[in-house]
Amino acid sequence: MWSKGSLKIGNHIIHYWVKHYEQGSQYGIENEGRISKLMLKENGAVIANYDRGWDMEPETEAAQLAYAILVKKYN
Repeated sequence: MWSKGSLKIGNHIIHYWVKHYEQGSQYGIENEGRISKLMLKENGAVIANYDRGWDMEPETEAAQLAYAILVKKYN
């Protein structure tokens, strides 16, 4: 299942796309979690990307907070 949306974190708007399942897998984020793909964008630029492994980890504070919110919700 894909979920998408946006989060307002301070004065940042973070757009997200998350592919998540009912059960975790070996490809899931954070120790066999339910999220297998996750992308975060701000102002059209990718700020984090996970596709069965990290291509780009969240580095900014806004990206890290968005990531934490999405893991809590979907993982």
